[in-house]
Amino acid sequence: MTQNHMSGMEASAVSVLKRAVELDQSGRFQESLVCYQEGIQLLMDVLKAVREESKRGHYREKIKGYMDRAEQIKCHVDKLKEDGKYHEQIKLPDDATGYSYETLFKPYISSALTEVWVEDPYIRHTHQLYNFLRFCEMLLKGLGKVKQIHLLTSQDETDKLQTSALIEIKESLKTQGVTLDVEYSSTIHDREIRFDNGWIIKIGRGLDYFKRPKGRFSIGYCDYDLRQCHETTVDIFHTKHTKTL
Repeated sequence: MTQNHMSGMEASAVSVLKRAVELDQSGRFQESLVCYQEGIQLLMDVLKAVREESKRGHYREKIKGYMDRAEQIKCHVDKLKEDGKYHEQIKLPDDATGYSYETLFKPYISSALTEVWVEDPYIRHTHQLYNFLRFCEMLLKGLGKVKQIHLLTSQDETDKLQTSALIEIKESLKTQGVTLDVEYSSTIHDREIRFDNGWIIKIGRGLDYFKRPKGRFSIGYCDYDLRQCHETTVDIFHTKHTKTL
């Protein structure tokens, strides 16, 4: 491994671990745990390439410190989950970037995830339907083995686009081995996403928290991590019993 490659890996590890510490200090424990795990793995890769024993000792000490903290957080999170007291809040500032569905939901997607419930009254207009499609794509790419998605939304009786788009998404998901169930409610108001691994994510604006891009060829049009957000609050809970819609 070249010196440049190793220093690049070390810089990546430092960046990820710095983020882990920031999240840890602000009480966003589940997110910090994911960053600690990624950063520790990067540091271990650096350690494998180091030959000098004094430096190896330095890296081993660093790794042990981060592993100890990650284990403490894991025990703390497990205890909160066991007691049904886990609650974390993320505030998305107006115009914030870096909050694609992949980024926001990643800490809560595990290999145990097989079924998802989406309750959102506004999966109706073109951009909202694309949001839901992007959310489904994110689930397919994640660690989980999602087999069933349930959507409860309100019906747009003035426009046939909603029905045809959801039928198309349903047929497309079927080719990926995923079943989509759609139900409509005229009284739905709450916005909530539930995973059968126990996580519940409530976003103030539902899936529709992105601002319109400035143009069809502007940065952020394709990559939602670069898309500006509306101000909204995300509340994350955990329950041992995930109810169905």
